[in-house]
Amino acid sequence: MRLNLTIISSLIVLPYTQILHANEAQDIVRAAIDYWRGTSSYLEMTMTIHRPNWERSMSIRTWTQGDNQSLVRVTAPKKDRGNSTLIDDNNMWNFSPKINRVIKIPSSMMRQSWMGSDFSNKDISRVDDIIDQYSHSILSKEKQDDYIIYHIECIPHEDAPVVWGKEILNIRNDNVVLEHRFYDQDNELIKRLQSLEIGEMGGRMIVTRQRMERVDRPSEWTEIRIDSMQYDLKLGGNLFTLSNLRNPRE
Repeated sequence: MRLNLTIISSLIVLPYTQILHANEAQDIVRAAIDYWRGTSSYLEMTMTIHRPNWERSMSIRTWTQGDNQSLVRVTAPKKDRGNSTLIDDNNMWNFSPKINRVIKIPSSMMRQSWMGSDFSNKDISRVDDIIDQYSHSILSKEKQDDYIIYHIECIPHEDAPVVWGKEILNIRNDNVVLEHRFYDQDNELIKRLQSLEIGEMGGRMIVTRQRMERVDRPSEWTEIRIDSMQYDLKLGGNLFTLSNLRNPRE
């Protein structure tokens, strides 16, 4: 009877432990996203697109509110000034001052490059998709200096409208994401987002420089450098609107 009880106990405890493990992994990912965005944020950054034969940089301003609203606006150089992107829930629009048109981005274009960079439209759209559309597990954890690093695997649900076979995040226990890797359906690594510099800004430790690159094109990459960051601001109610996308009033 003792043996049978042990077996039954193991059958009960094992799934329960797996559930706790999955919940912990999801909580770590959610905490990292919430930490980066805050309840609202405003940042100024420089995006540099590097290719073997050329390089160009853009100055960008970004506002976010909650999980589902973002406004991104290019301020320099002159030829790119005014190009903007608005994300509101599951909707995404781009505005081009050259043609004076607002274009809604369909799901079929989410994999396309954003502003000619190595970031896709999907990369800058709703960040909480990786919470809602994925299952999570902790692959391993390690101690590095005074931090614990969690290696978390994110597998999309079968019906999830995502392009990746899986994603792996390396997250410090202070909610800083050190690396984000993207794999295709054949489990091959396609691209990675690496954190190159971390520093204090906006009253918290954040990634201040990061690089996105495809693994098959190491000489091509896009870097984002955060120049200033503010958190938990009171943003105007008309900021995240199509009207403001076309005619800035911020």
